Amino acid sequence: MAQKAAKSLAARNTALLTRTHLISITLHTLYLVLHFLIGRPRSLKPYILLGLPTLIIEYYLDRIGRPRHADDGSLKSAGEDLNATGLTEYMWDVLYWTQGCIVAVCVFNDRAWWLWVVVPVYSVYLAYSTVMGVKRGFAGMGGGGAGAEGGG
Repeated sequence: MAQKAAKSLAARNTALLTRTHLISITLHTLYLVLHFLIGRPRSLKPYILLGLPTLIIEYYLDRIGRPRHADDGSLKSAGEDLNATGLTEYMWDVLYWTQGCIVAVCVFNDRAWWLWVVVPVYSVYLAYSTVMGVKRGFAGMGGGGAGAEGGG
C-alpha cells in the first residue's frame, strides 16, 4: 500500500515538474526573443534580478521533488510532496507570479515588472497575520487564571 502511494506521488511530482519546466522555458525564451529580435527593447536588468530567483526556486523544487530510482529501475525515493503547504506553497506562488509578470512584460512593457511588488507585500501581510495570530493566542492563555482565583 505504501509503495502504491509512493509511486502515485512520484508520478504526480514528475508531471508537475515537467509542466513547470516547459512553461518556464517557453516564457523565458519568449522574453529573450522579444528582447533581442523584436523592435521594442526590454530591459534585462529587472529580468535578471526578478527572474533569477525563480530559476533558483525551480531548481530547488526539482531537487526535492524529483523521484529517484535505483539502478534496477525500482523507485528509491518518491521525493518530497510538491503540493505541501507552507514554504513549498509560497515558493510555487512566487514562481507562478513571476511567470505571470514575464507574460505581462511581454504583452505590455517593462512597467509590468512593478506587478512583482505584490510578492514582498504579500510576504509582509503573511508575517503580520501570523504574528498577530500568535499574539492573540498568547493573550487568551493569561485571561482565565484571574477569574478562577477571585471566585473563592
